[in-house]
Amino acid sequence: MPDRRLFLAGAAAALAAPPSRAAEPGDWAALADRAAGFDQIHAIAAWVDGGEVLRRRVRGPGLGEVVNVKSVSKTWVAACLGAAIARGDVPGLASTIGELAPGLIPPGADAAVADITVENLASMQAGLDRTSGGNYGAWISSPDWVAYALERDMVADPGGRMLYSTGSTHVLGAVLAEVTGRSLLDQMRGAFGGPLGVEIPPWVRDPQGYYMGGNQMGMTLTAMLRFGEMHRQGGTWQGARVLPADWIDSAWEARTRSPWSGLGYGLGWFLGQEGGRDFALARGYGGQLIAVGPRMVMAITSDPNRPARSEGYFGDLMEIVREGMRLTAEA
Repeated sequence: MPDRRLFLAGAAAALAAPPSRAAEPGDWAALADRAAGFDQIHAIAAWVDGGEVLRRRVRGPGLGEVVNVKSVSKTWVAACLGAAIARGDVPGLASTIGELAPGLIPPGADAAVADITVENLASMQAGLDRTSGGNYGAWISSPDWVAYALERDMVADPGGRMLYSTGSTHVLGAVLAEVTGRSLLDQMRGAFGGPLGVEIPPWVRDPQGYYMGGNQMGMTLTAMLRFGEMHRQGGTWQGARVLPADWIDSAWEARTRSPWSGLGYGLGWFLGQEGGRDFALARGYGGQLIAVGPRMVMAITSDPNRPARSEGYFGDLMEIVREGMRLTAEA
């Protein structure tokens, strides 16, 4: 489990609108130059101890424009679960689909579906066959995304191996909508949009009207940075509590491991280490990224229409993140 004391180091000095240090100081400018050499990257920005050290557009949308962050959305949906638990709308991580939203379970679902917990959904351990990868097209072409996801075969025990699936996070979002009586968009705006002072525009909805849980959210680079910085500060922003500190601890506790990248996975966050220091990643298709280290927050946007595999472009981005971690360790 990551040591949150490291993530909180220096956080008290972070400001609401982080002041710029010297514009892209030497080492960070060199890092940006290196990142700019990747033909998929659109923009990169970084804060250290709450102060901006890097903000550069390479190509694509302007720095202030809302862009599709793809599966970075999953991390926001998992955080929305944390907010729902803090409000008392969801009793806890052990709450099951059968307890919270039995009406979502279709007649053809395996009996074990009722016992899948919200923790299983957020940690990609639902046990259901995936709706991502080669199965994604059929899933989003179906007339009922929630039912389709829940009618998939049980291919593992809930709480077992990682089965990365947008359907799991979509079901989680639908459960939150049912429990609260509020759309996922409304919950996101209340939990994070207002407190962080960021725009959360509407995004894709399924045939039943549920906002897509786990893909296609749009946000600015600043929204990505503020969300990451709020987590780095243990759930606070501008001195106000946004998420409970124990939720951050839980979200950054690895429950399983990605079979592709080898990174750990908690509640919506990929987890790794660099030089003995923990970092957490929100990762989206094509190379959308929020990286949070003990002193650093980094956001990267990329071409959303090209893949970013662990042995390819995502591997390149991981070297950028790791170098940023090394720079902050040396400062």
